[in-house]
Amino acid sequence: MATPMAAGPSASVHDSVGTKIRAALAVGKVRWGMLALVFFATTLNYIDRAALGVMQPILAKEMSWSTMDYANINFWFQVGYAVGFFLQGRFIDKVGVKRAFFFAVLLWSLATGAHGLATSAVGFMVCRFILGLTEAANYPACVKTTRLWFPAGERALATGIFNAGTNVGAMLTPALLPLILSVWGWQAAFVAMASLGLVWVVFWALKYYNPEEHPTVKPGELAYIQKEVEPEPAKASLASILGRRGTWAFAGAYMITAPVFWFYLYWLPPFLNQQYSLGISVTQMGIPLMVIWLTADFGSIGGGILSSFLIGRGMNAIRARLVSMLLFATCICSVVFAANASGLWIAVLAISLAVGAHQAWTANIWSLVMDYTPKHLMSSVFGFGGMCAAIGGMFMTQLVGYVLTATNNNYAVLFIAIPSMYFLALTWMFFMAPRKLEA
Repeated sequence: MATPMAAGPSASVHDSVGTKIRAALAVGKVRWGMLALVFFATTLNYIDRAALGVMQPILAKEMSWSTMDYANINFWFQVGYAVGFFLQGRFIDKVGVKRAFFFAVLLWSLATGAHGLATSAVGFMVCRFILGLTEAANYPACVKTTRLWFPAGERALATGIFNAGTNVGAMLTPALLPLILSVWGWQAAFVAMASLGLVWVVFWALKYYNPEEHPTVKPGELAYIQKEVEPEPAKASLASILGRRGTWAFAGAYMITAPVFWFYLYWLPPFLNQQYSLGISVTQMGIPLMVIWLTADFGSIGGGILSSFLIGRGMNAIRARLVSMLLFATCICSVVFAANASGLWIAVLAISLAVGAHQAWTANIWSLVMDYTPKHLMSSVFGFGGMCAAIGGMFMTQLVGYVLTATNNNYAVLFIAIPSMYFLALTWMFFMAPRKLEA
């Protein structure tokens, strides 16, 4: 006679995850509505970013950009991003996520539209700097929202869901841009993206509230969200934030690995176009990029599910995040095979696995910093870590431009170096991350 164990461990995992999702929805659904708002903000954030990579062949031809011109345009985005992260995290903690995020998305939408007026590489550098300065608010605001609205057991899943917006944005861009480019031209593409941002601003202003202020949240859901006991919030100076071990644990690891995603975002379209002579169309460039970013979506959400499952099985939250990150770092090694792949779809498969694993890694490192950081300091700590990541991105952008110029656009060295960055970051996080909520 069959026993209950006959279904095997995979069925047990599936049943456990399904039960947890049903239980989470039964508590209340308002927090998932707040999560939807930051998911769409992240999607728009990455549509604005990914568009430049997709349009690079057209813009480079029209304005005679060199490889270093394109690298410098991305460099100035990272400069703005670094400055913005330093300012935005503290600003969000000071004035509140609702007002700060409203003004940030309003300004970055206007900056996106201004790209349509640029006529040179220098003009794009100015626009990208302003875009980076304002878009830096996205992740501190999204992480702060998640920290406010979700208990520890749901944070990795919630983080994976809103972070999936990065991949949805990057996936929609090559699907929609070719149509706009063919009918109205590249200037209209920037105006269209700006318009989407302005629509989101209206929804945010009307729908977002903090948990204690939301007019429709049920007492049961509010109690569920706030069931964890935390120390009384105190005003924290920048010096006290920089004196926290957890701040440096996150900042160091994020500085090493976050720039890899920006490398994929900015340089994958030029790489695929060069390596396989692809044109800017849905069938040529669009489908490979959509497959890559769709895989990234699965990684983002799946990575959160894995660590949440381990926590549900009794593992300490921080240990569960680190174990999950080790698995995903191993999967990222597949990117080594992309540079010299014998065909387009072999390269796409290798890159897809690596990008999906990167997003799973990201969902867990963000959840990790939430686990040990008090919520009133969340945006400040994340903002500082994001600033460090943007500085790392500045150096990586220049390094990529230099390597490709020196090697006549040979990407092999870059793809080989990427996996080592994750193991270095994981080692740093293992020794530096606090094992419990910091006071």
